[in-house]
Amino acid sequence: MRIAQEPAYVLHARPWRETSLLLEVLTEQHGRLGLVARGVTGPKKHVQRAALQPLQFIRLEADLRGELARLVSAEAVDTAPRLQGDAMLAAFYLNEVVLRLAPRHDPLPELFAAYGDARARLASTESLAWTLRRFERDLLEALGFGFALDVDADGQPIDAAARYVLEPEQGPRRLFLDRGRSERASAATGRALLCLAEDAQPPAEDLASLRLALRQLLVHYLGARGLKSWDMLGDLRQLRADT
Repeated sequence: MRIAQEPAYVLHARPWRETSLLLEVLTEQHGRLGLVARGVTGPKKHVQRAALQPLQFIRLEADLRGELARLVSAEAVDTAPRLQGDAMLAAFYLNEVVLRLAPRHDPLPELFAAYGDARARLASTESLAWTLRRFERDLLEALGFGFALDVDADGQPIDAAARYVLEPEQGPRRLFLDRGRSERASAATGRALLCLAEDAQPPAEDLASLRLALRQLLVHYLGARGLKSWDMLGDLRQLRADT
């Protein structure tokens, strides 16, 4: 099958043989694709090679036969954002979580749109934490794992002053004061959930409560093997705490 003029974001690229690359891309109409890009790493191929780096937005043509497609052509649609520091780590996380959770050859146009939005926000002055929490919400929704954030698992309206654990398939479960400290530490505030439902950035303390709550939800779908980007972010936090 020929895929023609397909918008795509490059998620991952690694050398293959002497002059080729193995790519993973997120396309608008065909979902995540694995590609073989032959003859793109020679001394005179730097322009084409630059268009195939992670975060790059491209328009491609490919022949899909079996699990991997053969890249026929690719052109950059824009200039990939130049990210540094925390923003670069956040981009690495976006790419890794999509690679781990998005199945190949499954059209996910909502995820494609959410990725493009998050990519643009990473290069802006907006809160990185809020950008990532919004993307995690949209990722879960696009994959069919989402649930209402303004009512709890029992159908009761979310209480802004309460705390909630996010349970797969059931949604927010309210925690009461007699619960253990560790369980409450990984629970999101009701105010944070209501803001996430309304797509309105919550206050800093409430925003911080979403990180572990959503991570536990993602771990359920990722399985025992976590993400390398989580380890990198943890190491960075520890380094900052020690300095």
